[in-house]
Amino acid sequence: MTGSKIEIKTSGSKPMSGYLALPESGKGPGLLVVQEIFGVNSHIKEVADLYAAAGFVALAPDAFFRVEPGVELGYTPPDIQKGMGLAKQLDPAQNLADMQAALETLRHLPQCSSKVGVVGYCFGGTMAYKLATSDKADVAVGYYGGGIAQALDSAKDLHCPLMLHFGEKDAHITMDLVDKVKAALKDVGHVEIFVYKGADHGFNCDQRASYDRASAMLAFGRSYCFLKNALT
Repeated sequence: MTGSKIEIKTSGSKPMSGYLALPESGKGPGLLVVQEIFGVNSHIKEVADLYAAAGFVALAPDAFFRVEPGVELGYTPPDIQKGMGLAKQLDPAQNLADMQAALETLRHLPQCSSKVGVVGYCFGGTMAYKLATSDKADVAVGYYGGGIAQALDSAKDLHCPLMLHFGEKDAHITMDLVDKVKAALKDVGHVEIFVYKGADHGFNCDQRASYDRASAMLAFGRSYCFLKNALT
């Protein structure tokens, strides 16, 4: 890990921490990296480091800080159960406000030279969509966001470019749900949706059995170009 820990101001007296990774130049467009249900663990830090190496000021906020600060889980069945339990304890409106606060903190960092975007995974993929429809991010990318299909009433409020990635074999987000998302977002702006043949949920994470290297590399290339074009 090459980043550092920073404090993010939120409503109330409880601070939220974040993992900040900087590009070699020290400056660049901002990118919020929103975790899965496993916290800001080694994988999410590696994702932030990767985007920092690609030129972004990457900030991964501790989205679960109001429930259990600093949680870093692995991908065993007990870890999955704990992560799901933590996610269920969150207040959705408060959590969205916290991520909006993290975006604003990122936007005002001296290292952040221009606009700010968001990329999120699973839990974070849904959050990326919510930030894109709440007039906070300048661009958003979501990977296998399981809650998007249940939040399509806000599709009309999409204000920025949005890219979504799904796995064809994802049992949590079936193709009928992906089709529902496609239909709702068809005419609301610059939206790109990709389905990766043979890929499962979590295909981007090289610490999971479902990791699909070819799909992960292709999705990253698409995401990088999409984010760079929108933010620079």
